[in-house]
Amino acid sequence: MNYQQLFELIKKKKSFLCIGLDTDIRKIPKHLLATEDPVFEFNKAIIDTTHDLVAAYKPNLAFYEAMGPEGWKSLQKTVAYIRNKTSDIFLIADAKRGDIGNTSAMYARTFFDTYDFDAVTVAPYMGKDSISPFLEFKDKWSVLLALTSNAGASDFQYLDDKLSGKRLFEQVLEKAQTWAGKDQLMFVVGATKAEALQEIRKIVPDHFLLVPGVGAQGGSLQEVVKYGMNEHCGLLVNSSRGIIYASDGTDFAESARRKANELRDEMALYLEQAHLR
Repeated sequence: MNYQQLFELIKKKKSFLCIGLDTDIRKIPKHLLATEDPVFEFNKAIIDTTHDLVAAYKPNLAFYEAMGPEGWKSLQKTVAYIRNKTSDIFLIADAKRGDIGNTSAMYARTFFDTYDFDAVTVAPYMGKDSISPFLEFKDKWSVLLALTSNAGASDFQYLDDKLSGKRLFEQVLEKAQTWAGKDQLMFVVGATKAEALQEIRKIVPDHFLLVPGVGAQGGSLQEVVKYGMNEHCGLLVNSSRGIIYASDGTDFAESARRKANELRDEMALYLEQAHLR
């Protein structure tokens, strides 16, 4: 999916919502544990009730890898189900990979060829040669960690370079633009760092931003839109726990839809106000 297609998808669905499929077998409703593949059955129900409300899904690979081979099977079935269910979904592998070039090339093949994701989250710490293999795939995206929502982000991401006067996350944003353009690169910016979005938009005015932290982590959608939206929307706002674990009963899928619909309705209003419809 290219840049224009993603923008058209957002306008069509009146939504820039991304649901994180951070599916923890210890948290899913107990009645699903009797099924052959509880994680897939949980994901399937969430997808069935929300796919018309969202622009993207983002499985967090750690939750699947933790279960060994069975987890990878659940992931593969989930991806295949989404692809068979609808063509109107942007699919992100939240894998946070980053390694030397030949290893990154294998990661890129894994997520773009084997699993047919549209995008993968990547750590840029090792520099251009660790990112380049991901950029060789047409209409696929690398989502670089820039300014994350966790407490430890301040350990490194805000460090000042005394020579340039720029913080590390700002240097990541600037340098990455020499590697690829807005049609291949997105950046992760945590919703709990919404006050920094205004400065980030000065550096990357046209790129899409993947914004986690709305919902359970307390990020404000209104502030994210205020400081982060551009003329092509430029946002994919993720909510995971606040949606998928809205209920731990047999009504979990319907509860997830209600939570997703609340966010989608708010997003539709912001898109209308920005004349992006």
